[in-house]
Amino acid sequence: MSDQAAETAMADALGLIATTPHLLVALDFDGTLSPTVDRPQEARALPDAQDAVLRLAAMPHTSVALVSGRSLESLAHVGQVPDSVLLVGSHGVEYRVDGASDVALTDDEKATRETIHRVLDEVAGSFENVHVEEKPAGFALHTRLANGDDTAAAERLAQERVASSTTGVTERSGKDVLEFSVRSATKGDAVRRLRSITGATAVLFAGDDVTDEDGFTALGAGDFGLKVGAGETAAAFRVDGPPEVAHLLDDLAELRAHLGRA
Repeated sequence: MSDQAAETAMADALGLIATTPHLLVALDFDGTLSPTVDRPQEARALPDAQDAVLRLAAMPHTSVALVSGRSLESLAHVGQVPDSVLLVGSHGVEYRVDGASDVALTDDEKATRETIHRVLDEVAGSFENVHVEEKPAGFALHTRLANGDDTAAAERLAQERVASSTTGVTERSGKDVLEFSVRSATKGDAVRRLRSITGATAVLFAGDDVTDEDGFTALGAGDFGLKVGAGETAAAFRVDGPPEVAHLLDDLAELRAHLGRA
């Protein structure tokens, strides 16, 4: 398909989804609304993207959710959105709905989580610029600031030591991050649950990382999958980066206001 044909197809699909009775806009954060930064807690959505998110969230018959691998606490910090925006953290383990959130681990899950913590702290301590992020159901090894050799060695060592120390752990690999969790939820689970919670008749889901592919495969006919950046994807449509996401969301808000249900 030519670039012009792809743009036309995406514009047509966006116009169609804008008319759905109840729209769910589910968005990854890092690399989708926000440029990727070296210090994750300093990430912020581009101003135009933030404005479009808030405008969509204020529309009737429209639900907006941020769906991230971040912990819910971290996502709330960087997202800076009102309680009317649904939050999904830790790839679908944590949910904030109507401002309330909760994650309850079993005793076995807590013990496994502590083992993961100990192992990853030991691994991170062996390399420069590698650090561990705490999440309610596990921990993530971040290597964004490490060189390529240290990244490969740290991830390999983490995988070997976690596998030899405990069982029942879900491993997820993303951009410069390797996560180990006692829960196996995915962004696909999140999309399905959010659809049920909101009663959405169509879903737009956007993301840039390999973990977002689970979200794309959970979409159905009449939905809109948006891959941000390069790489193989199950999404039907693609844009280059967060500025283009912001532009698309602004277009969606305009379409919904004039052609849709706002």
